Amino acid sequence: MPTAYVLLNSDLGSDMSIIDEIKKILQDEEIEFEVKGVYGVYDIVLKLSSDNAENLRAIITNKIRKISKVQSTLTMMVIEEQEKL
Repeated sequence: MPTAYVLLNSDLGSDMSIIDEIKKILQDEEIEFEVKGVYGVYDIVLKLSSDNAENLRAIITNKIRKISKVQSTLTMMVIEEQEKL
């Protein structure tokens, strides 16, 4: 199943509102997700899984990255072929 990890940097103090907005955006999508606030270089980690890799890319590009107060993102797509080993 296509999976992506998205690391997000947010404006100071806005991580909870961004997490809430991500949950609202993704609740109506046919997608599995986990979203957590973290300590370190990034503020939020988002794991997305879907049967459709193109759908994942579209959601990340057109919805997640456009949330206000998100400063930057780093997206890592899982190599599906290695999951079968």
